[in-house]
Amino acid sequence: MLDISELKFDEKGLIPAIVVDADTKQVLTLAYMNEESLRISEEKGLTCFFSRSRNELWLKGETSGNYQHIVSITADCDRDALVVLVKPDGPACHLGTTSCFNDRVYESEELSEFSYELLMKLIEGRKTEKKEGSYTTYLFEKGLDKILKKVGEESTEVIIAAHARDKKETIYEIADLAYHVMVLMVESGITLRDVYDELASRHVIDHKVKQEKMTK
Repeated sequence: MLDISELKFDEKGLIPAIVVDADTKQVLTLAYMNEESLRISEEKGLTCFFSRSRNELWLKGETSGNYQHIVSITADCDRDALVVLVKPDGPACHLGTTSCFNDRVYESEELSEFSYELLMKLIEGRKTEKKEGSYTTYLFEKGLDKILKKVGEESTEVIIAAHARDKKETIYEIADLAYHVMVLMVESGITLRDVYDELASRHVIDHKVKQEKMTK
């Protein structure tokens, strides 16, 4: 484990901290820490930064309630930059968005990345800004009963493909099911964070159960 004294702060006594969601791996923000704010972050287990514009320390979430609970802090090979993995209580950006990084400057059509977050945004957009000819918009227009029917149908298709031990078809049907479940999530006001948090809570329980079995 590195000591803070081994880090390389710049001429103003600052070091950049890239804050990343520990569950989704989404980059949330880029902020700066000085030695004092880094020590506070370690002591509290919450991100504390140094505001260059206000020239003062600020504990993220102190006024908004959107605290960032630190999972780990890692320095790069030159020890002059940090990656801070966190579990956020709410949006990282002062504009109310999950991440401060939202305005795409360039994207390769061939190498465009896929993420559940991007797919979720697309699905949400099809509900709020209806697009003619869009299947997703069609589902939202038909309502909950139609969406639930499709989830049921796709679940059955997954079972049939898996029972036949057809791996390729099973993958295809699971993808269909995942998409329709995400449509259901948007319709029901359920976010990816809600599901991440539920799975994380089960992981902790499972870990404790394993520990108990090992000690018996």
